[in-house]
Amino acid sequence: MELLSVNVAKPYPVPYTDAPEGVTGIDKRPVDGRVHVSAPGPKGVGGSALAGDTIGDPRHHGGSDQALYAFAREDLDGWGAELGREFTHGFFGENLTTRGVDVNGALIGERWRIGPDVVVEANAARIPCRTFASWLGERGWVKRFTERAAPGAYLRVIEPGRIGAGDEIRVEYRPDHEVTVAFLFRALTLEPELLPRLLAAGDALHPEARQTALRRTAR
Repeated sequence: MELLSVNVAKPYPVPYTDAPEGVTGIDKRPVDGRVHVSAPGPKGVGGSALAGDTIGDPRHHGGSDQALYAFAREDLDGWGAELGREFTHGFFGENLTTRGVDVNGALIGERWRIGPDVVVEANAARIPCRTFASWLGERGWVKRFTERAAPGAYLRVIEPGRIGAGDEIRVEYRPDHEVTVAFLFRALTLEPELLPRLLAAGDALHPEARQTALRRTAR
């Protein structure tokens, strides 16, 4: 399992975002060398875990519970074949493009070591938004992406350090429950009846998803 690229973005002005500054950080590009990774702090205050990266709308993205976004090269290639396009590393806005990693099958709370130093924890799924849809420019993109239910994973930083393309990725811990990234995504989108089962993931679950599951359980 390998980290193919580390991707960052500079602020990019677009007409289709409601971010206060009118910019997006979705246009992520691979960088050379090693990049420092650290927990950025709470959403709304902290941005990306990657040094030099941009979060366009910190109200809805970034922070320690969405510190990094990982997406599999295999899924980029699958979409490319379906859409007749070639997607470069980072094109889906991911910080980490992986190969050989079951990103969507990662359990919430699963921990990966990337290279010698960095440990991250899967805790959330990417929910497609207007900016993502406009950036892709594909008709009905949000619906298509949602129906695929292969959203990629948001990661917390457990141990900071430096990472770079070519680093090995190793699963260091895998919890004993059923809640994968894909399961979480389906519960939050297509299959809300699954929401109460998200609570099995415990404190590793993104706090907003946990609150959604608790509200469903309380009905």
